[in-house]
Amino acid sequence: MTRAHGFQTRAIHAGQEPDTATGAVVVPIYQTSTYKQDGVGGLRGGYEYSRSANPTRTALEQCLAALESGSHGLAFASGLAAETALIVALCSPGDH
Repeated sequence: MTRAHGFQTRAIHAGQEPDTATGAVVVPIYQTSTYKQDGVGGLRGGYEYSRSANPTRTALEQCLAALESGSHGLAFASGLAAETALIVALCSPGDH
């Protein structure tokens, strides 16, 4: 029988897998703006532009989802982007 991890364990481990190349156990802060692509729309590793997604943000989203017992987590580059996503998700065309 496996026991579910507690909140504290999830807080420090969720979204963090050891890097196979370096052995680092904590996700680094990726300060790159763009990623190499295999042609137009051919994402390599799932990333194209750091403002829309990057490995650091992916780890944060996975950690937040684990802490909240959710299936997905979302992180945004700005508060305005978060507000816009919420309004677009909740409102239909023509709503006031």
